[in-house]
Amino acid sequence: MQQLIFVVVVLLCLFSVISPPAALLLGVIVVNVFGNPFVEFNSKAITFLLQFSVVGLGFGMNAASAFSAGKEGFVLTVFSIFSTLIFGFLLGKWLKTDRKTSHLISCGTAICGGSAIAAISPVVKSNENQTSIALGVIFILNSIALFVFPFIGHQLDLSQKQFGLWCAIAIHDTSSVVGAANKYGAEALQIAATVKLARALWIIPISLLTAFIFKNKNSKIKIPYFIGLFILAMLLNSYVPQITSFAPYIVSLAKIGLTITLFLIGAALDVNTLKSIGVKPLLQGVFLWIFIAVLALVSIICLN
Repeated sequence: MQQLIFVVVVLLCLFSVISPPAALLLGVIVVNVFGNPFVEFNSKAITFLLQFSVVGLGFGMNAASAFSAGKEGFVLTVFSIFSTLIFGFLLGKWLKTDRKTSHLISCGTAICGGSAIAAISPVVKSNENQTSIALGVIFILNSIALFVFPFIGHQLDLSQKQFGLWCAIAIHDTSSVVGAANKYGAEALQIAATVKLARALWIIPISLLTAFIFKNKNSKIKIPYFIGLFILAMLLNSYVPQITSFAPYIVSLAKIGLTITLFLIGAALDVNTLKSIGVKPLLQGVFLWIFIAVLALVSIICLN
């Protein structure tokens, strides 16, 4: 029964019957009512599908416009990353959150959600519980962002450019950034995806900084190589005319992959996961998220 329900929802995603936000919500409902029969494969599937989707979306983007957006968002990206990490450190001290858990939540908020936590956790040598708590906090807030950000964007009458930048800076995970921006518009999607992936490259220097702070010099640092494939796809779409004939089909497949990814993310948020998080890490995640969201929004409105 569990397997059948999962297959049905995945088929609904494949045929674009449900939207990305609806897929996320369905994932939460399904896992808490029926359970997740593929829980051991969930994490790997999310990673693969997200990377496939991101690379596929590159075939729908123009390199010149994307690089222009990335260049414009660079200063805001650097400022937001380091201010978030500093504020996260202070919040962790104030709330007396476990040091490693606090740092993982801060990195997940500052850079790119679950991907950053996955990269930073071996550097700080966190245990399974610390990593799971941080991922749980990020996934919950990520899920809320997918619904809240487009609503706020429309209420404030943000332009496509403003919303794309805001998504890339203030939403944790690439999946929800792309999902929210895609819902807002094509220009917002291009800006959000480019700025967010440029932001994800900060995993490397932040990992090195983390290794220094936690005195773990022998830690291996994970490099997000798929970002290079995204850039390659974007260059091919922009400068190789033959690509344009089938690029839209690849983009369509990427968006389907993203919808399935969001369903699987929702299917990771069961009651046990929510209960295991605890009040202090959740409060730190919420306060940190509000901080970066408000700071980024005010900066973007003032600058644009």
